[in-house]
Amino acid sequence: GVLGSGDFARSLAIRLVCSGFKVVVGSRNPKRKASLFPAAAEVTFQAEAVKKADVIFVAVFREHYSTLCDLADVLAGKILVDVSNNTEINHHKESNAEYLASLFPACAVVKGFNVVSAWTLQSGARDGNKQVLICSNNQEAKRTVAEIAQVMGFTPVDMGCMSSACEIENIPLRLLPAWKIPIFLALGLFVCFFTYNLIRQVIHPYIREQKNKLYKIPIEVVNTTLPCVSYVMLSLVYLPGVLAACSQLYYGTKYRRFPDWLDQWLQHRKQIGLLSFFCAALHAVYSLCLPMRRSHRYLLIDTAVKQAVEKKMTIWVEEEVWRMEIYISVGIIALGLLSLLAITSLPSIANSLNWREFSFIQ
Repeated sequence: GVLGSGDFARSLAIRLVCSGFKVVVGSRNPKRKASLFPAAAEVTFQAEAVKKADVIFVAVFREHYSTLCDLADVLAGKILVDVSNNTEINHHKESNAEYLASLFPACAVVKGFNVVSAWTLQSGARDGNKQVLICSNNQEAKRTVAEIAQVMGFTPVDMGCMSSACEIENIPLRLLPAWKIPIFLALGLFVCFFTYNLIRQVIHPYIREQKNKLYKIPIEVVNTTLPCVSYVMLSLVYLPGVLAACSQLYYGTKYRRFPDWLDQWLQHRKQIGLLSFFCAALHAVYSLCLPMRRSHRYLLIDTAVKQAVEKKMTIWVEEEVWRMEIYISVGIIALGLLSLLAITSLPSIANSLNWREFSFIQ
């Protein structure tokens, strides 16, 4: 059973029908909402839907839970699956699932499916997050909902008892929780290196030689800054491991807890490494675009004119040519190795490697 007729309720009904379940939808306006749901799903009034179903997905807002109190007698003994989310983190003292359980003490309430989007439900688990986080104080009800999720093509994850519901409801509201520190770190390094390169390549020539080189800011200065950020970030990936090893050697044990700052650093290594790869990839793209600039074409023409005026047949310098060829070649190899590190740090790839294979790549 599905109580509600919104987008999520419709997507949920579609997915359940496609998975082979018999679905009945409870709505306050069944005639008007029937066209929104698949033909195989029965759309009726909420009281009728509750009578015909053993497992009921409550797809209504928390504010409307009280409107279901009239159905308390019919709902007794049934499994209620709370799929709701809040608009703010910790908006209420108790989670939505706990509030629903307090309204219907005779029901087995399960929190689940709130981390799955309506789009994922419609398109199938292959196009979205496959995990469905589930928690409940009733083990049998939790097992039933986990089996339903598995038949629908998702991977149920048992998060324990109902006290975990608040944490599950906060997950969809968090914006890159593991990325904030690495992103601020990368931005801080970028600002520092960008300022240094701006002074060195633009401001200093203007003060000393009165040369206007502001045109270098969008491409050249940024392109010089990116690899600096990349290799410093990459070094910050491996440095905490060395510090952790030194700490274990100093104290003579691997069971002593690391300081909080080192523990946080160790936990953010993957994100720091991926940002390092991102900066390196941007640097490669910027470098490929250098000859496309109009300023570069003007410099080539100026060089050709000077060569013609001085009647030089060639300005080929063997040493400079070889140095540049080797420089670019080593850069390409370095980017390839960094790409390998980045790819193997992705969970889907890392999970397919054993510890020896992962250590070998590192």
